Amino acid sequence: MADRDWYADSDYQDAVQRAERATRFGWAAIAGTTGVLGCMLIAVAMICAVAVLSCLYVVAAMDHG
Repeated sequence: MADRDWYADSDYQDAVQRAERATRFGWAAIAGTTGVLGCMLIAVAMICAVAVLSCLYVVAAMDHG
């Protein structure tokens, strides 16, 4: 510690930079996961809509057959 200045805060700055990088990575992971879940939700909703419409088509075709 004799060769460091009394007010040297390089360790603090390094810790702050590591924390900022970890925070950015965490938010990127959260955003990516949210995006994937949103796309999956849209896909499931579309599959359900197609299933309902196809069932209605089958019921309507049976009534006219």
